[in-house]
Amino acid sequence: MLPRQQVLSTRVSTGAPTDFIDAVLQLGAARSSAYVCFANVHMLVEAHRSPEFARIVDAATVVAPDGSPVAAAVRWFGGPRQPRVAGMDALPQLLAAAAARGQSVYFYGTTPQVLAAIEARIRHELPQLRLAGTYAPPFRELTLAEDAAVVEQINAADPDLLFVALGCPRQEQWMAAHQGRIRACMLGVGQAFLTYAGLEPRLPLWARRLWLEWAYRLWLEPRRLWRRYLLTNSRFVWLMLRHLKRVPGKSAV
Repeated sequence: MLPRQQVLSTRVSTGAPTDFIDAVLQLGAARSSAYVCFANVHMLVEAHRSPEFARIVDAATVVAPDGSPVAAAVRWFGGPRQPRVAGMDALPQLLAAAAARGQSVYFYGTTPQVLAAIEARIRHELPQLRLAGTYAPPFRELTLAEDAAVVEQINAADPDLLFVALGCPRQEQWMAAHQGRIRACMLGVGQAFLTYAGLEPRLPLWARRLWLEWAYRLWLEPRRLWRRYLLTNSRFVWLMLRHLKRVPGKSAV
């Protein structure tokens, strides 16, 4: 599997974007009950704060550097120069690759409206892709009986890849709790459902290269995200500066 580099409390996977795609497809083909995290600044800071959540992320088979700051931090912590591997980019790439290899996919999370939009795009752009199923869970904790029924439903559909969008850290906790129960490679891709469905546009590439996606998200949902970005981003910057100060001759470039 992909090599990993310690960044704060998280071991981030490294490699070219194509290496990540191949690794995920191999896990899916093996029907490995594994899970993949796409680590942004929020996830790294949450893992640094919570040893329990750090263990969940550490147990993932692959931890992709979703955010540009995370990809840059891989090098700051002594790893190779690492490109970003964003869930929003990986989702359409994985769907196209799965279609080419005859693998099937399943979508779990968000709302029926979002899932319907995803299915419509797949039917239009990738008619050969085997869509095993979709499920929009209620906005509450499932009972044990409901959860068992969902697991049975997913396993009966027998997907290679199971895309999960419940938000961080809930989706990572869900995947960890279902490892060994669901026979698929689970991927926590969060906001990628909305962008793939065409319900939330992405910033232009030049703005993404300037690390401005957090500002765009904040502009879209200021009431929900202002505290997260104010506190989380500030803490991440402080942790990075503290690390660089401790390493003689270390540069952030």
